[in-house]
Amino acid sequence: MTKITFFRQNGVFWGFQETGHAGFGEEGDDILCAALSAMTMLILNTVEVAYKTATEYTIDDVNADIRVTCKKVLTTEDEKIRFAVSGLFEGYYYQLVDLTEEYFEFLDVELLDV
Repeated sequence: MTKITFFRQNGVFWGFQETGHAGFGEEGDDILCAALSAMTMLILNTVEVAYKTATEYTIDDVNADIRVTCKKVLTTEDEKIRFAVSGLFEGYYYQLVDLTEEYFEFLDVELLDV
């Protein structure tokens, strides 16, 4: 099972952590794992490249542990960046919540207000 925990503070989404293998299919053919990987990289590349906002991230393929954070959105005075980055993380959160309806045995999504 993959567990994804999102981090939010004062209504601002600022990161997430993914742990565990989905286990929906065989390794290399797991469509759920492939979808999660693709969405995660889209989020990371959009924040870093398109929004030019530094993120901190670790990707451990062996242990299936990915952490992406952008604490800058909590302190930036640029409201457009805060809105864009937080909105992207929030959109990912709701996309995954929708996926849990079909893949509840393989995916768990949590929101932490920290």
